[in-house]
Amino acid sequence: MALSIQLPTPQGLADYTLRGQPLARPPAGLKFNRIAYSAAHVVADPLAAVDPWLTAAVDWDATIAYRQHLWSLGLGVAEAMDTAQRGMGLDWPTSLELIRRSLDAAKDHPGAFVASGCGTDHLDIDAVKTVDDVIRGYEEQMAAIEKLGGKLIIMASRALARVAKSPADYERVYGRILSQARQPVVLHWLGPMFDPALAGYWGNDNADAAMDTALAVIAANPTKVDGIKISLLDKDKEIAMRRRLPDVGGLDGRGVRMYTGDDFNYAELIAGDGWGEQPLQGQSDALLGIFDAIAPAASAALGKLAEGKLDEFHSILGPTVPLSRHIFAAPTRFYKTGVVFMAWLNGHQKHFTMVGGQQSTRSLQHLAELFRLADAANVLEKPELAVQRMRSLLAVHGID
Repeated sequence: MALSIQLPTPQGLADYTLRGQPLARPPAGLKFNRIAYSAAHVVADPLAAVDPWLTAAVDWDATIAYRQHLWSLGLGVAEAMDTAQRGMGLDWPTSLELIRRSLDAAKDHPGAFVASGCGTDHLDIDAVKTVDDVIRGYEEQMAAIEKLGGKLIIMASRALARVAKSPADYERVYGRILSQARQPVVLHWLGPMFDPALAGYWGNDNADAAMDTALAVIAANPTKVDGIKISLLDKDKEIAMRRRLPDVGGLDGRGVRMYTGDDFNYAELIAGDGWGEQPLQGQSDALLGIFDAIAPAASAALGKLAEGKLDEFHSILGPTVPLSRHIFAAPTRFYKTGVVFMAWLNGHQKHFTMVGGQQSTRSLQHLAELFRLADAANVLEKPELAVQRMRSLLAVHGID
């Protein structure tokens, strides 16, 4: 029997009948021909006696269990990033504990890979006066993560964006940090739609000029850079930068990778355009927050791509793009709410509560549309449970 539910629309309540078909779980040991990181969310502890806006309380068991779910699907984990509410509820001490626990858990999953966010968010930004203060901040987190054996993702720094006076300041900071890295790192360029405090990053409000600076940093340190993740939600800029990445250096000496962070256009960017003689300049790998919400579909699609079945890759991943564009709709920084909502609907956590009380950042109308789009994308893993939980959320909002 078809499942139906009344959902709010701009015109009022309307009946909705589910039509999606949950994807079969991809087989174990699926091989990919792209590196694919899912930036992973954290599960809050709703029973902790804390003030949620002020103190991060994490359900460690559920949080690590979700990472085990991602690894079981062949996806890597980009740890303690903005999807984990870094800078929006998750502080540095809790982030470091998250990194430690994730790295420990990965040891029990042969082949699992983890890269961890290294930033400057522990600094009192009002006390940061010079780029030397920023360098010391990066070095502190870098030492702590590398002491645990972690691979680094060098996150964009609000403090650097605030005190840097020119592109040369960015080149100085990144040159210093990269010179010390024990293994090739992933650079992280997060656009202001994700974090308004990062406007003008790389020393320029013009994205093309900013790209020149980022590329200069990479060109000066190609053996220290595995790749760069850019989150500008502009596929043309990603493609333009991808084509200019060095074809030497990186993890294996064959070039620096583009890790797409484009949650609007990831399917076509990962598929690639085949431009150029070097494969990495004609395709993107992935480091995506949306892969947390659509992990089984991402895994299945990447498996088909590795088999050369491009049509099947697009048939699986293509329907998830409208869902992702909705989850990441402006204000884009609130996308984490949709990611956690999906985890709750799919039974990966027992509640829809977030660190920092961030479950309140999206409206009921937004969540209802998210539910419809998730169904259309075939990513409601347990439709009966999803309907039950959606009804409970509606009841809390006075809809019986």
